[in-house]
Amino acid sequence: MHDPHVLLRVISKFLIPIIALFALYVQFHGDYGPGGGFQAGVILAASVILYALIFGLDAAKKAFPPSWVRIGMTIGVLLYGGTGVVTWLLGGEYLNYSVLAHEASHGQHYGILAVELGVLVTVTTVMIAIFYAFGSRQPETDERDW
Repeated sequence: MHDPHVLLRVISKFLIPIIALFALYVQFHGDYGPGGGFQAGVILAASVILYALIFGLDAAKKAFPPSWVRIGMTIGVLLYGGTGVVTWLLGGEYLNYSVLAHEASHGQHYGILAVELGVLVTVTTVMIAIFYAFGSRQPETDERDW
């Protein structure tokens, strides 16, 4: 049977890794500019959502299972909040990263990395969870309706 969407599938297989790589660029560039974690999380989630739109929701749930989404949401929030708790335990204020290293600037860098990583994981998985929730409620689109 002839697949009328072969071009979409081929192009998306090429674009999805590039989108994910760009998300990592935005994440790690965020250390030097404001707020890389949120933007990177949305971009990374967009790569999974594109996969789901092209290959189907069931295929996306096999590639990125809902259990991973729930675990990711938990880990992301714990990483963000845990960074603040660690700063408390080390004698600083909540999310005052200076206490994370002997040199304050290094502590700031480590703290920002940890918090931005927590934001990345949380935003990515929450966006995917929202998409899965809405996508699961929609009836399957017949190939003739494309």
